[in-house]
Amino acid sequence: MRSMDGRTALVTGGSRGIGLAIAQSLVDRGARVVVTARKPEALAEAVEALGGPEVAVAVPGHAGDAGHRAEAVRTAVETFGSLDMLVGNVGVNPVYGPMVDLELDAFRKILDTNVVSSLGLVQEAWRAWMREHGGSVLFVASVAGLRSSENIGAYGVSKAAVINLTTQLAVELGPAVRVNAVAPAVVKTRFAGALYEGREAEVAAGYPAGRLGEPADVGEAAAYLLGEGAGWVTGQTLVLDGGRLSVGR
Repeated sequence: MRSMDGRTALVTGGSRGIGLAIAQSLVDRGARVVVTARKPEALAEAVEALGGPEVAVAVPGHAGDAGHRAEAVRTAVETFGSLDMLVGNVGVNPVYGPMVDLELDAFRKILDTNVVSSLGLVQEAWRAWMREHGGSVLFVASVAGLRSSENIGAYGVSKAAVINLTTQLAVELGPAVRVNAVAPAVVKTRFAGALYEGREAEVAAGYPAGRLGEPADVGEAAAYLLGEGAGWVTGQTLVLDGGRLSVGR
């Protein structure tokens, strides 16, 4: 379980939910982590939960801010001496409803945060550390990027772009850097609450695994894809859906 001793990860959106679970999974394996999110208070709680400043530090800020992305990458290198793993977990979905009625400015915001900032983060990490030293990148996409999704179409389009970004960067950055993604279905987080709260049993009945996802499910998969055991895996999107897409309806 100490397979990541001496390695450093940067996890965006790491104050709670899937991001925090990924950070925890990496720390459990010996990594040090830098976590980012918008709210300093939530980040402080996350750092404490992860084990304190010896293994985790926080950089508050907005993913869409280029200065913040540069600061996060710089903090990882200066605090822990490297940046071996990068997790792009930031995602927003401020709208709910059909795309035909979507305000285009809202769509631009979704694409800027979910896609453009993800590429910007990789660019920073590449220039500051990974071009010379190598590493691995993981994006958190979604099954919404693999098929149409009622009322969250804009989010799905952005995650489809992230999935394609994964394959593109895997080709461009290999062999120095591996780039993969995970595509979860409904995971029990505050972010996904509108998709299951008040009707969890009904939603879970559509999953062959018989339950919705937990953040730790994604954390374990992320640790595999970021680790040396996946050394021959790049350009891939691992679907984490409890079998939901296999149902076909």
